Amino acid sequence: MAFPKPFYRWRPHPWHGLEIGDHAPQKVNAYIEITPFDSVKYEVDKITGYMRVDRPQRTSSQPPSLYGFVPRTFCGERVAKLSPASTGGDNDPLDICVLSERPINRGEILLQAKVVGGIQMVDNGEADDKIIAVLDNDNIWGQASGLSDIPEILVERLRHYFSTYKNIIGEEAKTSIESVYDQEHAIEVVKASLADYLDEFGE
Repeated sequence: MAFPKPFYRWRPHPWHGLEIGDHAPQKVNAYIEITPFDSVKYEVDKITGYMRVDRPQRTSSQPPSLYGFVPRTFCGERVAKLSPASTGGDNDPLDICVLSERPINRGEILLQAKVVGGIQMVDNGEADDKIIAVLDNDNIWGQASGLSDIPEILVERLRHYFSTYKNIIGEEAKTSIESVYDQEHAIEVVKASLADYLDEFGE
């Protein structure tokens, strides 16, 4: 039996073992951790690669889109330089939000996404950008080429979610949204995260 290449005998680690995609940085693979239907935040355990429960969502707010990360990326010094209000990167893979016309109600999946923009978020002083993308070949969103092709209300929902999802009543907010940027800057952030990954982990 002929197997496709690359062929993995064992399941690869979602962060380090999966490919970013042949058409990066314009189109990237995204590993989805949570969906708009989740009231619990799941994330990949950095050591084992298994999904784990990070925390229940504190409020009734739920993610407005699919949410995960781009494999083989790292938010380090280069990403931080593109975020003037930060003092460094958050040392995690680059986060990505993916819009899809058809509901996708399960996480732990891999998809190809077209980068259209991003949100410059700072979390406790660290750069924690959220790339905004659309499902590649999506019947509704697939033709989008920039943030102007996305309804403003969807961008507003993403911005509101990330500006409030960690808030604790009675405590000062530790996150801030510095800006929302279009595709050109988003691609630079993806490139920076790829270079940061190579610096941190090598080929």
